[in-house]
Amino acid sequence: MRWSWPDGSPAPVILHADLDAFFAAVEQRDRPELRGRPVLVGGAPEERGVVAAASYEARRYGARSAMPMRTALRLCPPGTVRLPPRFDRYREVSRRVMAIFRAHTPLVEPLSLDEAYLDLTEPLARPGALDPERAARALKAEVRTAVGLTVSIGVATSKSVAKIASDLRKPDGLVVVPPGEERAFLSPLPVARLWGVGPRLEERLRRLGAATIGDLAALERRWLERQFGKWGGLLHDLANGIDHRPVTPERAIKSVGRETTFPHDVSDPAALHATLRRLAEQVAERLQRHGLRGRTVTLKLRSYDFRTLTRQTSLSLPTDRAEEIAAVAERLLATELAPGGRYRLVGVSVSGFRPAVQLPLPLFAP
Repeated sequence: MRWSWPDGSPAPVILHADLDAFFAAVEQRDRPELRGRPVLVGGAPEERGVVAAASYEARRYGARSAMPMRTALRLCPPGTVRLPPRFDRYREVSRRVMAIFRAHTPLVEPLSLDEAYLDLTEPLARPGALDPERAARALKAEVRTAVGLTVSIGVATSKSVAKIASDLRKPDGLVVVPPGEERAFLSPLPVARLWGVGPRLEERLRRLGAATIGDLAALERRWLERQFGKWGGLLHDLANGIDHRPVTPERAIKSVGRETTFPHDVSDPAALHATLRRLAEQVAERLQRHGLRGRTVTLKLRSYDFRTLTRQTSLSLPTDRAEEIAAVAERLLATELAPGGRYRLVGVSVSGFRPAVQLPLPLFAP
């Protein structure tokens, strides 16, 4: 069944599929005694570990990914299980899921081990094909039967709307946004649901009167461009459900990084070093997710007066280890800290991948 716009012209069918609490769900599937119990996957608290995944039982207590493991364990009740990540196992399961997706369409764009975009426009236009909602339900059932995991799916005419939709009814959710209903669907949602809108931009938009996506969509495009430059025009498009990006089967990754902006300027070197170690662990976790190792470590540091510097160094061998990334970044940081200096942002990234790779590496690596 072909989806159509209100004028009768054909509309694309884009799915965003997101495996629910993937790392934790794999552990609970492989170890049935963990089912129904709070499970945290990530580094040890004594090693400043962070949460890579929290089961939905743990999320009820406020635990979430990227949170310090010590904090998550403090929030969760006694008996919560903390497990180190098994990335080889997660990659194996991811390969099976992505193979199911590719059996339905060659246009699959993995974003990570546990989520991907699918373009089903052409397959669902064939005679006798299912309608988009039934096709999504069949895909969910196939993943559950073959892999034993639940997947939440958003179905829409664009990548951005599909991604927002997939997140609304987790776990095991399905949200369909038919052609022409994008703006009505988006309008009541908080503006933070839009891609690229973090806490600082959300607060700025709120001050401008845009608390919801509908508020933002109603603002004049040129006015937004005066406020935010080209980014203002993109925000206006996304708020109106306009997103023409195609589903691209492969994406090149040039670097992996994390940074944080402090709510107040920081002058304590120990606090800066501790933050850098936490960021290094998050970078390492993402590198390991994608099966990447890099030789170049880059430090980013922004002072209170918005002056930004970057410093980098190259290792003799590529790495995906948090301790190695942190050690290099901290050496770079120590040489740049000025006595009495105040800083608003610190970040670390890894690049120089050898050999050059294309996503989805975990799916095609030997």
